Amino acid sequence: MKKSCCIYSTGVLSLVVLIVSIALVLSQVFQNALNARIKKEIILKNGTDAFEAWENPPPPVYMQFYFFDLRNPSEVLLGETPFVEEKGPYTYREFRPKENVRFSDNDTKVSATMPKTYVFVPEMSVGRREDDPIRTVNVPAITMIEKFKTHPLISNLISSYMKSQNIGLFVTRTVHELLWGYKDPLLAVVHKVRPDIDEYFGLFYKMNTTDDGEYVVLTGEQDYKDFARIVEWRGESSLDWWTSETCNMINGTDAASFHPLITKNETIYIFSSDLCRSLYATFEKEVHVKGIPAYRFVPPKEVFANITVNPANAGFCVPAGNCLGSGLLNVSVCKQGAPIIMSSPHFYQADQKYIDDVAGMNPNKEDHQTIMDINPLTGILVRGAKRVQVNAFLEKIEAFSQTGNVSTLVFPVMYLNESVEIDAESADKVKSVVYQANVVINIPFIIMAFGILLGVIFIVFLCKNREPEGTKEEQGPLLQASS
Repeated sequence: MKKSCCIYSTGVLSLVVLIVSIALVLSQVFQNALNARIKKEIILKNGTDAFEAWENPPPPVYMQFYFFDLRNPSEVLLGETPFVEEKGPYTYREFRPKENVRFSDNDTKVSATMPKTYVFVPEMSVGRREDDPIRTVNVPAITMIEKFKTHPLISNLISSYMKSQNIGLFVTRTVHELLWGYKDPLLAVVHKVRPDIDEYFGLFYKMNTTDDGEYVVLTGEQDYKDFARIVEWRGESSLDWWTSETCNMINGTDAASFHPLITKNETIYIFSSDLCRSLYATFEKEVHVKGIPAYRFVPPKEVFANITVNPANAGFCVPAGNCLGSGLLNVSVCKQGAPIIMSSPHFYQADQKYIDDVAGMNPNKEDHQTIMDINPLTGILVRGAKRVQVNAFLEKIEAFSQTGNVSTLVFPVMYLNESVEIDAESADKVKSVVYQANVVINIPFIIMAFGILLGVIFIVFLCKNREPEGTKEEQGPLLQASS
């Protein structure tokens, strides 16, 4: 009797444990407790790991530059198709610690500047040198041509000076000069009468060891989804370059940090001062980076689509109504009037026309797509690659003979690949957090497995304990034959 009681008690316990485990799974008690802890810990606050990683990002960031060397400048001036040859990468290690960090509004906001320093890495570069010559479009010249093309007197003066100094539409300069700056002869002359125009030019001129302005971001104290979200840049809460309120909005983070508990169906917003705008990314697929699970987010084609595909992009048409095709962004309004147009490398996802206009373009997703691989639990960027191309708008202008019979086209100058991958030490920390979270989340299933085990034990003992009732004599036939 006592034995049977124990057996049936095991069965009841098994049933209770199973019911409790199912209730825990359905109510997500452990999942909610874990989420609450993560929301509390991943905020920008002195002493937290999140703040330390935000202030001094540990993973190494590399900036790779690829230039397009023009092989047929004379033919281009006659109206033929440019033929370019890609040269690179020229790789620099990028350091970007936060400085002048200040908390405000009861620690719900934090402001900082982010000076970037670039150090050349020869062993990761083609040729291991920065003095490789590159023939490309003369950006200072086309900027002055574009700036004064509607002023006949000034146009004639500039054109005459360009002829006297043999300054043409194309120029040959070293990689170092094109990136970090050189004194341009045409700008030097214009600078004498227009001091506001700098006499030096470089694609990254004054961008080494300097910052691009103060950022004010939310700490995530009040809402975890606001973690590192930018609310002000250079003292303003919105931009003023574009022609619509939506396009002038400053949305999202700087793409170095994201809020925790990211889902596949949400849209990730980022602000890029290089592109002078905010943009967004959507989920593409699941990946693993150094053993860490991550969601890959990429900017969809609609981000840079023309207004027939995405009418919301009408605000990026400058001047208003002057819209380019898909895949391009005219940033002249924020680049001191220089006719600079941004795109993805090799015009990836741009209209086919731009690819066909320049021989040497070979767009492909693997090398030219911008990606962000984010661990969904912590919001940590475990791998990222920002890939952007700088182009110049070329056209024939009668007042400047230097433009010859050049075809109207978007000429590729260079593209960059700013990449980061989590370092080994940080990867181990993230993997530990993910492992602990998985254990917590799976506690109800562990309890359920224990309940099932008890159920199996109950059934086994029940079967072994079941014996026919009665004595041997009682189990015999009721009628026995008499002897």
